[in-house]
Amino acid sequence: MRVPRGLLRHRIVIERYRGEGPVGSLYYPPGLPVPALVSETVRTVRDRTGAEVISTAQIIAEPGLDCPPQSRITLPSGRVTTALHVAAHTAPGLAVPASTEVFAE
Repeated sequence: MRVPRGLLRHRIVIERYRGEGPVGSLYYPPGLPVPALVSETVRTVRDRTGAEVISTAQIIAEPGLDCPPQSRITLPSGRVTTALHVAAHTAPGLAVPASTEVFAE
């Protein structure tokens, strides 16, 4: 079972992180808008290295969302943020919807 699309009321745009270049981070061109549920709330989370960081936006999207850590995300508010941690949530055999959760700066 997947997260119901009707709950994904917002649209976000992701510029997937490509790597580091001679003058900073490199990104792929922005993709098409993606349905998501966005909560701009302050929370303490762990980043990809395990360090405690502050997340100011949490995003729920459909399973399989292609958003590597350090990708740029444009939120519905127009604010551009960076993905800190991405988690895939699945529960095979249970009546719990599968989803992808992104914690952003």
